[in-house]
Amino acid sequence: MSDLNPTAPSTTPGSTGTRAVPDKVSLDGLEQRWDAAWTQQGLYAFDRSRTREEIYSIDTPPPTVSGSLHVGHVFSYTHTDVVARFRRMRGREVFYPMGWDDNGLPTERRVQNYYGVRCDPSLPYDPDFVPPHEGTDGKPVKPADQVPVSRRNFVELCERLTADDERQFEALWRHLGLSVDWSMTYQTVSAEARAVAQQAFLRNLARGEAYQAEAPGLWDVTFQTAVAQAELEARDYPGAFHRVAFHRDGSEPVHIETTRPELLPACVALIAHPDDERYQHLFGTTVTSPLFGVELPVLAHPAAEPDKGAGIAMCCTFGDLTDVQWWRELQLPTRSVVGRDGRLVRETPEWITTEAGQAAFAELAGKTTFSAREAVVAGLRASGDLDGEPVKTQRKANFYEKGDKPLEIVTSRQWYIRNGGRDAELRDALLARGAELGFHPEFMRVRYENWVGGLNGDWLISRQRFFGVPFPVWYRLDENGEPDHGAPLLPSEDQLPVDPSSDVPAGYTADQRGVPGGFVGDPDVMDTWATSSLTPQIVGGWRTDPDLFARVFPMDLRPQGQDIIRTWLFSTVVRSHLEHGSLPWSDAAISGWILDPDRKKMSKSKGNVVTPMGLLEEHGSDAVRYWAASARLGTDAAFEVGQMKIGRRLAIKILNASKFALSFGTADLDPALVTVDLDRAMLAGLADVVEKATAALDAYDHTRALELSETFFWTFCDDYLELVKDRAYGAGAEQVSAETASARAALGLALDVMLRLFAPVLPFATEEVWSWWREGSVHRAPWPDAAPLRAAAGDADPGVVAAAGAALAALRKVKSEAKVSMRTEISAVALAVPAALRAGVDVALDDVRAAGRVVGTLELVDADGEQVVARDAALVQAV
Repeated sequence: MSDLNPTAPSTTPGSTGTRAVPDKVSLDGLEQRWDAAWTQQGLYAFDRSRTREEIYSIDTPPPTVSGSLHVGHVFSYTHTDVVARFRRMRGREVFYPMGWDDNGLPTERRVQNYYGVRCDPSLPYDPDFVPPHEGTDGKPVKPADQVPVSRRNFVELCERLTADDERQFEALWRHLGLSVDWSMTYQTVSAEARAVAQQAFLRNLARGEAYQAEAPGLWDVTFQTAVAQAELEARDYPGAFHRVAFHRDGSEPVHIETTRPELLPACVALIAHPDDERYQHLFGTTVTSPLFGVELPVLAHPAAEPDKGAGIAMCCTFGDLTDVQWWRELQLPTRSVVGRDGRLVRETPEWITTEAGQAAFAELAGKTTFSAREAVVAGLRASGDLDGEPVKTQRKANFYEKGDKPLEIVTSRQWYIRNGGRDAELRDALLARGAELGFHPEFMRVRYENWVGGLNGDWLISRQRFFGVPFPVWYRLDENGEPDHGAPLLPSEDQLPVDPSSDVPAGYTADQRGVPGGFVGDPDVMDTWATSSLTPQIVGGWRTDPDLFARVFPMDLRPQGQDIIRTWLFSTVVRSHLEHGSLPWSDAAISGWILDPDRKKMSKSKGNVVTPMGLLEEHGSDAVRYWAASARLGTDAAFEVGQMKIGRRLAIKILNASKFALSFGTADLDPALVTVDLDRAMLAGLADVVEKATAALDAYDHTRALELSETFFWTFCDDYLELVKDRAYGAGAEQVSAETASARAALGLALDVMLRLFAPVLPFATEEVWSWWREGSVHRAPWPDAAPLRAAAGDADPGVVAAAGAALAALRKVKSEAKVSMRTEISAVALAVPAALRAGVDVALDDVRAAGRVVGTLELVDADGEQVVARDAALVQAV
């Protein structure tokens, strides 16, 4: 059917035809009814026979399956669904899958508490294992009480628990009305996802983009895993400055100020700025560390800060990232004393050679960094090397985003992928990719550019966890049982996925695992972003379905939150650039945050989130979607129940206004029937809305499109419907007059267009109305076109509706002030009309008279003001 001349609808209720207009309209139960109908009809099923040019593909964010969704998810996923529905109505075949991000630390922690287990990779797989618990009412099980299980058993429990979460997530998404093809879901730990991640890694390794190195890196002592730069959070942390004396033979001591005196045994140098005149005479000399008696060089480096503390700092391996920079650039020795458990090593380091120094370290061995700090300070105080008492301060410390203790820097062997942090050419290429990408809103681009420009190292992708994608790598063991990391054993791509903790490399047998001369599997798993960065490849069938991949990749849209531009967005760009030499998508839509009443970001970690199902059930999904769509991309929005109530009112008004418009019948919606100027003016205004709303949605500005449609709709209801009501009813004659036919046709045509304008945001109410008079679904109907509306409107002025509405409002005001019914007739009235509105009121004067129930004289006079004012109105009681 054409946009403005549809075929006559059936009036027979049924699943394939239309239903009768109900006597009483309601929003209750629409979500369940229409979700069931859409599922039965396969309404959103993806047609993979369409060409790439016809397809609009979305790299849908896979929510982390860690217990529950919150209202922030509803907020951002609604934005994506509005895009999907709009593009589908624009004639594109929308590839809109849903994924579940299962792997990673949140899932592990839930499994440990839910089942009362912990992973021990050294244990063999038990196919008959039964966990000791099936839910612990949210109470954590102490590590000592957790039953150890093999990695494979632990992973199976993770998969079992996340499957339950995924069913709940899907139920909520369906209730919200996401137009996802639910036959196309994926998990980030499925066999296919593991194979994709491992294949991409093997190709990175073959091209020299992935490598292994033993180097200092950020380490979380609580979760016992390495942490990448992108996972850092800088938080305020209480500390104290300690002024400490380093000794010089026959000279005054050199004082430094430090917040980490426990790292004195790891000190390798004192460093000052090369231009700092206070210390230039010391460069090239040595000092001796207090308590431990280790001789240390005094060196110059431009990263030293003359105006910070004493202006000269101790470099320890490793206290912070500046220490790593100095260590690398000045080629300093490695003297690590903090282990992976966050405690000082138990054996006295070989570089502490004096008897007094060894005795001092023996007091620290095995202590936590906090306890070691207290012991060192006590020792410095006793030796006289502490100048004054510590001065309390608040310092910025690096934390793992999920951790509670400051990170340590520990030397360990890890896997990395090159990301431009140490390669200027690659950095420039990734910045160029960012310049190609369409950011919505545009100002989010600078976050990408700042992140890439500020990288100081490659992407650390290995984690010392259990539930994740394992590295497809084994190592030969020499005669002493030491692994040969320089020549890893790798599977072929057709063997993937593999688990090196249970699978055996080619040429070996299972009984050679862990035996000198045999082999050992790499114990680590990939960082969750190392898998999530491949979502286009996973869902698009890169490895197993090249035909599908060619139809959907590069994808059109990546929707996501602003806080993971540096992680998910950037890492996906890196992987696509390295593997395909292209961007993974053409555009990125960046949502803002949801703020609580105190204007703080809602997050599970802060404990201030609102779970959404209750909101959806109380206010209705369309109302909650309206609230979400009222916020622009990239803009933080307050959680406002009041806005949801407005959305519910709008949805109910759509039902009621539609019922009224359809009460006249819509068998003949020929645009040629629209002959009355007021009707044509209304369609002209609607044409403007269609053009502007379409342009806004094309530019990913759903909020502007909603504002335009909603403003027009309320004017349509408050002014136009009231103005044409009597004319639409007609005089009761058997022969419908041209004026009545014009009103009825205009009402039907406007309703047809407005339902489609609102459909992306309010899918349930619009589908309900559509089913009363249209075949099929509004969500598969074509997006409205302004051109046929303009043809029907001719040269009508859209301002006529507003002018006539202002005149009617003036007449109603008179009745309101007289405290009489709006049905009270007016025997005579003069309307003072501003010159700007005079022509519009003249055009619609008959409808103004009828709607205002003016039975006698209606005189128009000039007004100096901007409002229409009714004067000398004579009221008579309505019959």
